[in-house]
Amino acid sequence: MKLRCTACGREWSIDRQLLHCPCGGLLEVEQDERDWDGERLRRLFDERLAERRSLYASGVWRYKELIHPLLPEDCAVTKYEGNTGLYASEPVRAFAGVAGLLLKAQSENPSGSFKDNGMVAAVSHGLSLGYRRFACTSTGNTSASLAMYAALAGCQSYVFVPESGVAESKVLQTAAYGARLIRFEGTYDDGIRFLEAHAEELELYVCNSVNPLRIEGQKSMVYELAHSLQWSLPDWIVLPGGALSNASALGKGLRDLLRLGLISRLPRVLVVQAEGASPFHRLMAGGGDRLEPEPRPWTLASALNIGNPPSWEKARGVLRDTDGLTVAVSDGEILEAKACIDRAGIGCEPASAAAVAGLRKLVREGRIDKEASAVCLLTGHLLKDLDALKRIPAGPSCAAGSLEPGSVRRLIEG
Repeated sequence: MKLRCTACGREWSIDRQLLHCPCGGLLEVEQDERDWDGERLRRLFDERLAERRSLYASGVWRYKELIHPLLPEDCAVTKYEGNTGLYASEPVRAFAGVAGLLLKAQSENPSGSFKDNGMVAAVSHGLSLGYRRFACTSTGNTSASLAMYAALAGCQSYVFVPESGVAESKVLQTAAYGARLIRFEGTYDDGIRFLEAHAEELELYVCNSVNPLRIEGQKSMVYELAHSLQWSLPDWIVLPGGALSNASALGKGLRDLLRLGLISRLPRVLVVQAEGASPFHRLMAGGGDRLEPEPRPWTLASALNIGNPPSWEKARGVLRDTDGLTVAVSDGEILEAKACIDRAGIGCEPASAAAVAGLRKLVREGRIDKEASAVCLLTGHLLKDLDALKRIPAGPSCAAGSLEPGSVRRLIEG
């Protein structure tokens, strides 16, 4: 197990914090596949489904041999993350317009978002290296997840928060877990650049998606999805795209499963961005070679407010490997999809709803077959963005006046 630069191929030991190759390329973990035996691992993963309180009851550490086999168990933190619901909803299926649709609610993770899958691996690795101070810059979900796991491990977290473009409810959740908030003028991208330049001198272990161990943990979402579907994946996996770490992790996990023989083919991947923060979609639609950052990203889906996604090169490789697509949707389309998901009894934050909105858009355009099967990843909980709830008309309400059966019956039946 080692770190390898995706640009120049240079390699390093994982026994240090390294966020970028000196050449500027992104790093990824390269696993030692000599010990991978698909049939043995399939049996082991099935056996661990019976675990309830051990480390392997976690929906991440259940697949430890594929994520961080060298991690000492006494360094592994867990809140039994993963283990999230997979739902069929006829109202949402009809809204999206595809024959077979499932919703994978990563929003059911302990801190309320998919970030927990990757964060638990990053914090555990940082502990194994001896770090006690953990840091990130965040528009919300990353910071809440980091603060939760750092507190669980008895460590301190430091969160760099842009002054604008974040959901205050996520900031309050982060503060509740005991993080020290460092608010600054600028964007998410400015915070990333600061940490990349100064983390070492400040003795901070950085837990943003530039950390390759985050990607290793996030791979578990597709392991768990495939496991739930008896190792048979749908035609499409659809997910929102902000920093694009989720797309990178998804692709890496899919390639692992294919090499192991646990799946027989790769599904196609659709990455959905908000129109106000869609530099990756513009790159892919235009066929360019370099991503042009969006200097002032803005969308009501605050988790997607990222103008210079650090993992764009990895995500582009995933789309090439899977014959994938991108699409950008308006805030109006996102809120319409969110209202449908909420009223189906599942619920999600706006960034999650972008996945369903994007699927619907491409079905209507004829670019995705109506008879296709798809899984949409719902990345954040309904309560992550309370401001967004105020923008969606609530269900009907009425005044009963004095409570007596006749007046209430008239309201029920009227």
